[in-house]
Amino acid sequence: METVRTKYIGELRTEALHVRSGNKIVTDAPIDNQGRGEFFSPTDLLATSLGSCMLTIMGISARTHGFDIDGTDVKITKIMGTNPRRVVEVVVELTFPHNNYSVKERKLLELASKECPVANSLHPDLKQNIIFKFKE
Repeated sequence: METVRTKYIGELRTEALHVRSGNKIVTDAPIDNQGRGEFFSPTDLLATSLGSCMLTIMGISARTHGFDIDGTDVKITKIMGTNPRRVVEVVVELTFPHNNYSVKERKLLELASKECPVANSLHPDLKQNIIFKFKE
């Protein structure tokens, strides 16, 4: 069974339906590419997927090892290139709450982030700049 069904709805927008849940996402072309920038662009979703995937995989690792990452915040910056127009870099800045993470827990989180299926699916030319910050 398909995962997502997407329809072009005009004005450089699409509507994607997550088949199993019925949830929808609308995309819009970015302002610098003839859109209005009123919704996530497809490339915004690519960058968002990377950050969300990393958080999810780190959450699984934390749960497996008996701690949590609740309240962890991620700031994602997408950097576009030209010829061809594409995402050339994604900066993922992870800020973990004050939780007295041990050295071992921090290492587990960093290793888990590298197991993110989205990160491992992206072209090797796309620079992934991952920054870990732990509040003290």
